[in-house]
Amino acid sequence: MKHGYTNSTVGDGALVVKCYQGPEAAFRLGTESRYLRRLRGRLPVPRVHQVTSTSLTTRFVSGAHGQDLIDEGHGAEVLAECGRVLSGIHRLGIVHGDFGPQNMLFDPATFRTAAILDWEWAHPGRPVEDLAWCEWIIRSHHPEHVALLSRFFAAYDGPVPSWEERREAMVARCRDLIDFCARWEPGGAGEKLWYERLDTTAAWTE
Repeated sequence: MKHGYTNSTVGDGALVVKCYQGPEAAFRLGTESRYLRRLRGRLPVPRVHQVTSTSLTTRFVSGAHGQDLIDEGHGAEVLAECGRVLSGIHRLGIVHGDFGPQNMLFDPATFRTAAILDWEWAHPGRPVEDLAWCEWIIRSHHPEHVALLSRFFAAYDGPVPSWEERREAMVARCRDLIDFCARWEPGGAGEKLWYERLDTTAAWTE
């Protein structure tokens, strides 16, 4: 499916099947299935249909992808909704681990969240991890909309860490992904890409 990166994800309009790949695939599968079941009814997440040793099947959720909506000129609405939803996640005492419009579906008429996707990296942690990563997604993939990050932070119902803390969290996540890629394919394209992204991230100024 479009916008999938780490894993193989396919859907038929009724169900979505995600096959986990790379290091700790079984652990990430277990994490996602556990969080989806735990959060059902508390947050807008897909309903689990079936779990196997290598895959997770969920019910299909209709909605517009966050990054597509940003590209279509709705960055302000999407980022404000991201901030609102992230507050709800953090009030539960958890961190999504890969939060941002790249992992959200929206009602294209109201811009309310239809589903928060990809919980395989979820864990108890610090809110700055999610706040910084959503910012990283915008700075990296939608740099023309960096000014709209103010909508995201304004809608977040909680303290916003300083720029220095956020950039430190972005750098730390890039290093984690370098390690992930190095264990999957040492010296491969993924590892090189994340080294480049680390250098770019470390050089950013507010």
